[in-house]
Amino acid sequence: MNLPFLSQPPACEPSERWCQAVFDWTHNAWLASYADLVIAKPLQILLVLVIAFVARWLLHRMINRLTQGNGKPPKLLVPLREKRGDSLTSELLSERRRQRAKTIGSVLKSLVSFLIYGLAAIYVLQVLGVQIAPVLASAGVLGVAVAFGAQNLVRDFLSGMFMMVEDQYGVGDTVDLGEAVGSVEAVGLRVTTLRDINGTVWYVRNGEILRVGNSSQGFAVAVVDFPISHSSDVEKAIEVAGKVAEEAAAKEPLSNDVLEPPQMLGVDQITSDTVTLRLTVKVRPGRQWAVQRRLRVEIKRAYDDSSIDPPYPHGRPVPPETISTKN
Repeated sequence: MNLPFLSQPPACEPSERWCQAVFDWTHNAWLASYADLVIAKPLQILLVLVIAFVARWLLHRMINRLTQGNGKPPKLLVPLREKRGDSLTSELLSERRRQRAKTIGSVLKSLVSFLIYGLAAIYVLQVLGVQIAPVLASAGVLGVAVAFGAQNLVRDFLSGMFMMVEDQYGVGDTVDLGEAVGSVEAVGLRVTTLRDINGTVWYVRNGEILRVGNSSQGFAVAVVDFPISHSSDVEKAIEVAGKVAEEAAAKEPLSNDVLEPPQMLGVDQITSDTVTLRLTVKVRPGRQWAVQRRLRVEIKRAYDDSSIDPPYPHGRPVPPETISTKN
């Protein structure tokens, strides 16, 4: 059936560029009148989506290249300050940098995706003729409500982000987070995982961390306290301990960890039962406990050889001539 009105040229507006072109192709007035809705707007939307996907892919690829070191420090971390580097083994240092770069990169990729897709959605709504102002106002109110309800989660993420950027601690560090003390095994934006000396794994929310004590940055100090009895020669005990500590620090395995010669501080505390002497040694980060244990062994052996009595000498053999017998 021939419908004359379909073959008549439509009244195309100057802004409707596809109207006349579709009529010239199809000679269909009805199809030409809806050309802008059927062809122009879908093509615009498709073009916006393609540009958004391509832009997101390119930016994500760039971020991935910045966060992958390929055996070298990731380029993303070059402008950022790193508080611990040379004191770590290559394996721990690589893992520390990898996790730090990966976490920061994931945040950047999330921000990139949110911005690109958000702008694309706004443009698509404009193409469809939707009023943007009420939508943005509703989205703002919804965002405030969500942020208020998930404020703890937001605080965890913000704290984790600042911790990553400032490099407060990382994989392999020994830290004190308040309730949990141990070695850091994993660092994330929301949770930090560490294992204490008993092997217990602790999961600490970053937003709950009020202060951080890091024993693995720069250097550490091994503090060695050793008590002696009041009857012992204090000056001799100080001299023996200082000499033994210097000799032990100059030999392996302690020489690999000691950064400066030991310092004998002298008498640190006097109680009714003991006189406590103190010695300190500047060592590599995380090696203070091993150095303390080794120095205690060496000083204890030297004190036994020099007859410097401990506070409670119950284990030392008593010479037979000092034993009094009853007749």
